[in-house]
Amino acid sequence: MSQTRTLPISKRGMSFETFMWAFTRLTALGMYFFIFVGVVGAIMMGAIKDMTFVEVIRWALVSNPGHVEYTNVPDIAPWAGAFWRAVASGMFLTALAHGIHGVIVIFDDYVATAKGRDWNRYSNMALFFVVMAAGLYLIWTA
Repeated sequence: MSQTRTLPISKRGMSFETFMWAFTRLTALGMYFFIFVGVVGAIMMGAIKDMTFVEVIRWALVSNPGHVEYTNVPDIAPWAGAFWRAVASGMFLTALAHGIHGVIVIFDDYVATAKGRDWNRYSNMALFFVVMAAGLYLIWTA
């Protein structure tokens, strides 16, 4: 019989890879949370009688007042408040961080050199900040 090799939790430690593994799982849960807030919030604001299911899901994925503009919702002013912009910002930042980390991990699997992996990480982090600035600007000024 072979005995499995396991380390006790006290000796495992917290490596960067372990942290990033947890980060990926937590950002996925965060996206589910923001979608749930969007769906529940839309239903509480009367979307159940003024919007189709597809429109509610579209709103939940990106809480943009433009998604409500061409529906049967009579007054879109409550849909353009700071709370919904904050929800949209949270969803955007969570999804962006999750996606950029995924791209980094995929490229790391195929890039053989340490220099190439560093270039991949730095270029993707630069891309993260550029897209983050553009996305937040659009969410808060549109």
